[in-house]
Amino acid sequence: MTTNTVIPTALTATITRPAADPVPPLLRLVWLASPALPIGAFSYSEALEAAVEHGLVRDGASAGDWLCQQMRLLARGDLAATAQAVAAWRASDEATLRDVAAWLRMTRDGAEARLQSEQMGQSLLSWLRGQPMATPAQLALLLECGDGQPAHHAFVMALALATIDVPVEQALQAQLFGWAENQVQAALKAVPLGQTDGQRVLTRLAAQIPAAVAEAIATPPARRQLFAPMLSILAARHETQYSRLFRS
Repeated sequence: MTTNTVIPTALTATITRPAADPVPPLLRLVWLASPALPIGAFSYSEALEAAVEHGLVRDGASAGDWLCQQMRLLARGDLAATAQAVAAWRASDEATLRDVAAWLRMTRDGAEARLQSEQMGQSLLSWLRGQPMATPAQLALLLECGDGQPAHHAFVMALALATIDVPVEQALQAQLFGWAENQVQAALKAVPLGQTDGQRVLTRLAAQIPAAVAEAIATPPARRQLFAPMLSILAARHETQYSRLFRS
C-alpha cells in the first residue's frame, strides 16, 4: 500500500463545528477515540477470546499477528464504510447514507457481531444527543436510514466524526487507534499479557494505522467486504464458550 493514494475531493471536505460547541476539534477527536467513551467497547473482544480458547493466540507475538489481521479486515470493511459515510454526512448525501446503513445491517453475520454493533451504536447515539455536535435534522436522518432498526456503531460514529472540523484521515486514524487500545486491553485480560507486551502490540498496530486508513479511504463501495469465514466460526463458537470474560 503506497502512501500517496489520491483521495476523492468529497472525502477531504470538512464541516464547521456548531458555534455553540465549546470543545476544540482535536479534543473532540481524542474524546471519541477514548476507551473511556461510555459505549461499552471494553466488554467485547471481537472473537479474540475465542482465538485464545482455541490456541490461536498464545502470547504477545501471536496477539499482535491476530490484531494486525483484524485491522486489515476493518480497513476494507467497516472503516471503508465509515469513510464513505463521513463524506456523505458532510455532503448531505442521503442515498449514500442509506446504502451504508443497509450494508452495515446485512454484514453482521452472527449474533454477537450484531449485538456489539447495535449496542455500541445506541450507546454512542445517546452520548451524541447530549453533545452540541450533530443537528436535529442529522439525528432524524440517522434514524430514518435505519428503516426502524437500531443504528449501527460505524454509522453513528461516522456522523460524530463528520461534525468535527478535521480531515477524514485524522478522524479515521483516531477512531482506529481507539479500537486498537480496546483490543489490546482485551488481550491483556484474555491471553493474558503484561503491560509491556501490550504496549509492544499497540506499537505494531499504531505503525500500521496510516496504511489501513489509506486503504479504507481508497476502497470504493462495490469493494467493501468482510469475508472472513474462520473468524465467523470462532465468533459463533464463542456464543457457547464455557468460560467467558467478554461479550464477543
